[in-house]
Amino acid sequence: MNKPVLPPGGPGDGDRILDEPLSEALSKRYLAYALSTIGSRALPDVRDGLKPVHRRVLHAMNNMRLNPEGAARKCAKVVGEVMGNFHPHGDQSIYDALVRLAQEFSQRVPLVDGQGNFGNIDGDSAAAMRYTECKMTAAAMLLLDGIDEDAVDFKPSYDGQDEEPVVLPSGFPNLLANGSSGIAVGMATSIPPHNPAELIDACLLLLSKPEATTAEILERVPGPDFPTGGVIVEPRESLLETYETGRGGIRTRARWEREETGRGTYQIIVTEIPYQVKKSDLVEQLADLIESKKAALLGDVRDESAEDIRLVLEPKSKNVEPEVLMESLFKLSALESRFPVNINVLDAKGTPGVMGIKQALIAFLAHRRDVLTRRARNRLSKIEARLHILDGLLIAYLNLDEVIRIVRYEDEPKKKLIETFALSEIQADAILNTRLRQLAKLEEMEIRREHAELVEERDGILAMLASDKKQWELVGAGLRQVRAVLLKIKHPHDKPRPTGVIGRTIFEDAPVVDAEAALEAMIVREPITVILSDRGWIRAAKGKIDDPSELKFKEGDKLGFLAPAETTDKLLLFTSDGRFFTISCANLPSARGHGEPVRMMIELDDKVKIIDMFPFKAGRKRFLASKQGYGFLMPEEEALANRKAGKQVLTVDAAGAAFCLEAVGDQLAVIGDNGKILIFPLEELPEMPRGKGVKLQAYREGGLRDAISFTTDGGAFWIDTAGRRRDWTEWKDWIGKRAGAGKLSPKGFPTSKRFRPK
Repeated sequence: MNKPVLPPGGPGDGDRILDEPLSEALSKRYLAYALSTIGSRALPDVRDGLKPVHRRVLHAMNNMRLNPEGAARKCAKVVGEVMGNFHPHGDQSIYDALVRLAQEFSQRVPLVDGQGNFGNIDGDSAAAMRYTECKMTAAAMLLLDGIDEDAVDFKPSYDGQDEEPVVLPSGFPNLLANGSSGIAVGMATSIPPHNPAELIDACLLLLSKPEATTAEILERVPGPDFPTGGVIVEPRESLLETYETGRGGIRTRARWEREETGRGTYQIIVTEIPYQVKKSDLVEQLADLIESKKAALLGDVRDESAEDIRLVLEPKSKNVEPEVLMESLFKLSALESRFPVNINVLDAKGTPGVMGIKQALIAFLAHRRDVLTRRARNRLSKIEARLHILDGLLIAYLNLDEVIRIVRYEDEPKKKLIETFALSEIQADAILNTRLRQLAKLEEMEIRREHAELVEERDGILAMLASDKKQWELVGAGLRQVRAVLLKIKHPHDKPRPTGVIGRTIFEDAPVVDAEAALEAMIVREPITVILSDRGWIRAAKGKIDDPSELKFKEGDKLGFLAPAETTDKLLLFTSDGRFFTISCANLPSARGHGEPVRMMIELDDKVKIIDMFPFKAGRKRFLASKQGYGFLMPEEEALANRKAGKQVLTVDAAGAAFCLEAVGDQLAVIGDNGKILIFPLEELPEMPRGKGVKLQAYREGGLRDAISFTTDGGAFWIDTAGRRRDWTEWKDWIGKRAGAGKLSPKGFPTSKRFRPK
C-alpha cells in the first residue's frame, strides 16, 4: 500500500541524493554560514567603516538622487529599492539600519537626514517607514564622492541584474568617526565613535610622519567623542594600551552640575549620559535603587527632559556632599558605564582582524590613495578621448575646404575622410556631427584653447601618477578640505576638547572620594542579629536573639548561622570553594518575613556551600584551611570583596574548604577524619593574603575535620554536645611537628571528632 516516495528525476537520478557523513555536511554548511556572517553582515570594512547593509542603503539613496539639497523621500521607498535591488533580507532589518544612520544619539556624524520620528534616547523605536522620510547628509556625500568616477570596484548584485560597490570612496575615516558594533560567529566588534576633525589631524600626522607612535596619535585623538557627550575618566595609560592593541574598555560617566534650591538645599542635574545608555532604563534603575534602599544617599529622581536631557537627583540630606552622592551612584548605576573596545574589522582583502588605531588609519589612507589614483586614471582616459576628438577637429579646420567638398560630393564621406586625413572612426563621426555655426574662426580658437588646457591637465595627472610624494600630498589636501566641511556641522552640546577641536565628550580624572565612609555615616548604628538559614535565606533581626529555637523558617528549612552584628558592619561569608563575599548589614532584609535568598545578593553557585558567616572586624586574623589538610593565617582585611563574584582567597581541590576560624592564642590543635589530633605552635603557619598554605597534618585517607586555637596558659579544651566546656589537661602529649600524623584523640573526646558541635 505504502510506496516509497522518490525525489523528482526517478530512482536512477543519482544527482538528487548525496551520500555524505552528517558531521562533514554540517561542518561545511556551518563554516559557510560563519564566513557569510563575518564577511557580509557583522564586521565593518576598515576602509569605509560600513557593513554591507549600510553601504547598500547609501548607494540606493545615491541612485535615487536623495542629495542634501533635494527633497526627502519616504523611507519605505528607500527600503524597497534596497531590498529589491541589493539586499535580499527583511524590510525591518534594512529600516533599522537606515534609522540608526539618522539618529544623532547613535551616530557621531549622521549620514542620513531623517524627517519624522526616528526614535529617541529613551529607547523608543522609530515610526513605521511609511510615515518617515529621509535624504542623505553632507557627510554621506563625502563618503560617496567619486563613486561615479571608477573610484572603487563594483560587483554584481544578488540577482545579477544590477551592480553595487564593494566599498565606498569614503572621504573621511568613517570607521572610527561613527564606530560600529556587531556579533559574528566566533568574533565580535565594538568600536567607539570619535571626533572626525581629530581623526583627520591624526591622518595628516601620519602623512607627514609615517613612523609616528600611538602615543603621538593620541595627542591628536585623545579618545572617543561620543554623540551623547559625557565625561571619559579612563586613565591615559589604559587608553594608550587600548588604542595600541585594539582591545580594551573606556569608562564614561554622566555629566552633571549642582543646582541650588535655596535654604542650603540643592539638587543635581544630569545633562549628559553615557553612550548607548537608555535614559528611561537609567531612571528606572535609579528608582529601584531608592526603593531597595541600596542608594542610601539618594532621596528622589525625576526626569524633566524635553529636547535636552535633564535628570533631577535629590539627595536624602542636604549634608551629603554632591561629589560623594555621585560617586556612590556611579558605582551602583549606569551613570557610569564601560564601553568595550574591540577594533575587529575586515581589511582590504576581506580578512577579519583586530587593529590598533594606527593600523586602522594607515589602512584608510591607503584606500584614499587608491581612490585618488583610480579617479585620476579615469579622468586621464576621458582627457585622452577628448584630445583624440579635438585632434580630429583641428585637422578638419586646417583642411576645411576639402572637408566640405568631401561631405558635399562623396557618396561615403565618412570613409573618404578616414582615408584622406588618416582619421579614426570616432574623429570622423565628430567632424560629420559638427554644425555649420561651429565652423567659425572663434570656435577654432576655443578648440585650440581647450586642447592646450587638457594637455596641461594630462601632463599634471601623469606626473602625479608617477610620483608617490605628489599622491600623498593630494590625499592630504583632500582631507583638509573634508575637515573644513565637517567642522561646519555644529551641535548645541559642542564644547572644547584637549586638542582645541570642538566636540561633545570631555576628559577628566575620576575624583578620589570615600563614598563608603559617607554611606556609613548616613546609617544609624543599631545592634542586629543576622540569621542565615540552612537553605541560604538571610535576614536581620533588631537587637539580640536570646532563644534561637523560636525562629521560624520555611518548611524543610532550619537555622544555619546566627551572627550578632551592627547595621554599620560588613558581613563576611566564607564558602566551600575558598571565596569570601561581603554584604553590607544595612542592606539586609528585615526579619519580619523569611528574608531573601543570599544568592540573589552574591554570585554563588547552588553547589557551593556557605561554611561560615561573621561580621568584619579590623585587625583580626583568620585561620583558613582546606579539607586536603593545608592552611595559613590571613588578616581579615584581605577577606573584604567589592564584587558580587566575591574574592578567591583559599586554593582548594574538589574536597573544598574545611573551616575559617578566628586565630587566637599561640597554639593550634587539628584533628582529621581518622580521629588523630596534632598540636603545634600557631607561629609555624605563614601569614598570607591568599593561596594554598602549608601542610597541617598527614593523612593516609580522609582529610582535615576540625581545629581550635588556644593559649598555652589557658590550655586546650573542647565543647561537648550539651554546650559545656571540657578542659584538656594532658594536651601537651599531643604536641608534634607540623605536617605530622598526630595521635588518636583522648578518652571522652566527642565521637563527632570535632572540638565544638557543628
